[in-house]
Amino acid sequence: MLARDKLDTILDRFAELEHLMSANPDPTAFVKLSREYAGLEPLVVKIRALIKAENDLNGAQALVDDPETDNDMREFAEQERDDLAAQVEELAQNVRIGLLPKDEADTNDAILEVRAGTGGDEAALFAGDLFRMYQRYAELRGWKVEVLSASEGEVGGYKEIIASVSGENVFARMKFESGVHRVQRVPATESGGRIHTSAATVAVLPQAEDVDIDIQDSDLRIDTFRASGAGGQHVNTTDSAVRITHEPTGIVVAVQDERSQHKNKARAMQLLRARIYDEERERAASERTEARRLQVGSGDRSERIRTYNFPQGRVTDHRIGLTLYKLEQIIAGEALEEVIEALIVDHQTNLLASEGV
Repeated sequence: MLARDKLDTILDRFAELEHLMSANPDPTAFVKLSREYAGLEPLVVKIRALIKAENDLNGAQALVDDPETDNDMREFAEQERDDLAAQVEELAQNVRIGLLPKDEADTNDAILEVRAGTGGDEAALFAGDLFRMYQRYAELRGWKVEVLSASEGEVGGYKEIIASVSGENVFARMKFESGVHRVQRVPATESGGRIHTSAATVAVLPQAEDVDIDIQDSDLRIDTFRASGAGGQHVNTTDSAVRITHEPTGIVVAVQDERSQHKNKARAMQLLRARIYDEERERAASERTEARRLQVGSGDRSERIRTYNFPQGRVTDHRIGLTLYKLEQIIAGEALEEVIEALIVDHQTNLLASEGV
């Protein structure tokens, strides 16, 4: 049973936020207030729907209990009561899920990093397949993908590719993709028809906003150098590539894709902010060992999380024991939502059990 005083507290806070936002606060305060408001609004909608359904249920029950209600009306009221009781239970479960502890980064955009692992050229090709899978998934959800840095494989695919993904609730839906993805298939270069196993590592980091993290210029060492590798006539002619070192953490990022030093620096800072923010989140999460234990997997990027078996046409997510014989649709990004939704539901179920909401 949901505690009504807890729901009232949330409704009161929502009303207070509306009042504070209408009082013309300074820009920094307004950003913080509006983020809290946006975070609470979906839950408030669910609470209000639940309260209305409970009131309607009480009204239907009153008609059933009233000795002056005629038989036809009582029969109608009983049916209405049963329908409303089922509706109340469904709405109450939605509210329980809404009351679960929130990952503050869920509404953030994300940095997606895909790197070839064991398997040589085949691993690079697989990394390319994974990146295109996420690209297509993002396209279907109306998200925007912008490549920040890429290193192509010798025969195709990528040794490493880093991109920014922006849109609604990107990190909430993508965060469980972090880890080692394994592929089993016959490479195009394999003349004997033998199945090879290769791997690629995926990391999904929440993009930091100005209110999330403060980076001091004095903490940065910025170096410029000439871009290397295949490219147009401008490659190796100017110091357009940028490497930024955040000295307090030792985190280093380098971007050389753009011919403009200014653009490379902006992209490097975007990547640096995400990695510092991710490190701070990891540090905080390590202090909440019980919460970490209940996450879908540990989020450890060395953990094997999923296998794509081409000969059998199946994809298995090892964390929740889910197997789908929809490999082609999943690798095309079209059925990836089924896997992601199953991971989110499992995560919510574990949290509900642990929180006793």
